[in-house]
Amino acid sequence: MPGHIILSHGSDTGPDATKVSVLAKLAQSMGWTTERPDYREDDKLGHAESIEPRIARLHQRIAACDAPPVLVGSSMGAFVSGLVSLEVPVAGLFLLATPALIPGNDLAFDVRLDVPALLIHGWRDEVCPLDEIYEFAGRRELPLLIVNDDHRLGEHVDSIGRQFGFFLQQLASQA
Repeated sequence: MPGHIILSHGSDTGPDATKVSVLAKLAQSMGWTTERPDYREDDKLGHAESIEPRIARLHQRIAACDAPPVLVGSSMGAFVSGLVSLEVPVAGLFLLATPALIPGNDLAFDVRLDVPALLIHGWRDEVCPLDEIYEFAGRRELPLLIVNDDHRLGEHVDSIGRQFGFFLQQLASQA
C-alpha cells in the first residue's frame, strides 16, 4: 500500500500551484494519499522570515501522519522540506528548483542522507542559481536532474511528473 505525500508550494504561489497540483493528482492516481499545506500566510512575512513558520507548519502536518510521509517541495517548499527531513523521519524527498540559501536567513539547505531523494533544477533558473545546488548535490552525492528550463520549470511539468511516478514506484517497491 502506498503511503502519504505532503506537497509544499513555493513562495508567491499557493496549494493549487501547477506543479504541486499535477504531482498530487499523479500520486493519487497511483494510490497515494496527498495533502498540500497552505503557506500563504507565512509567506506574507517575507522569504527569510517565512522559513520558521513554514517548518513549524510542516512539522504539524507530519505529526498527524501515521507513518513517515514523502515530502515534495518546490523552491521555498523544497528548502523547508529538506530541513525538516533532518529533524523527523520521512520516506523520501522530491525537490524542485531548490535554493541552497535564502538571503537574510542563516540556515543553509540540507537533507537527511539516508532518505531516497531526487533534485530537479533548471539550467536557466533565474531565482535559485544552479551552481549552488549543483555543488550541494555533488558534495552529498545526490541525484540531480537538470532540465533546460527556468525557475518555474513550466516547460517540463510532464517530464517532472514522469520522474515523480518513477520515484514513487521505487519507494513503493522498497516498502
